[in-house]
Amino acid sequence: MDKEFDKWNKKKKHINGQSDYLPLYHERQIRWCRLGVNVGFEQDGTGEGFSRPVLIIKGLSRNVCIVVPLTTAIKNNKYFIPLGIVDGKEAAVIISQIRLIDTKRLYKQITTLDKNIFADIQKAVRNLLS
Repeated sequence: MDKEFDKWNKKKKHINGQSDYLPLYHERQIRWCRLGVNVGFEQDGTGEGFSRPVLIIKGLSRNVCIVVPLTTAIKNNKYFIPLGIVDGKEAAVIISQIRLIDTKRLYKQITTLDKNIFADIQKAVRNLLS
């Protein structure tokens, strides 16, 4: 499958040019994020906006945060943590795809994750990184 790097690059230039767009966000939020087209097995966004839902794991500043992408392709392994129904679909976070993003990539909030589920995900991320 050919990736649409050129199409994403145009979209990315537009996103980067939004100097006055700084969304307010909070940890535990699940939001749509313009992840774009990435290399190899890195998680891509989908559709016209090259977007997918992400869970905000940690806010570092108004400009950057750490996120993990969501997927509807549920797998039974330690890197996929089920969340239940999100935006009408069964979803899981892919903790192996954790990444830092600029908050300009964020847009529409979907929901805020339950505190207990979020604590389980934080623990899984700590275990992944240790």
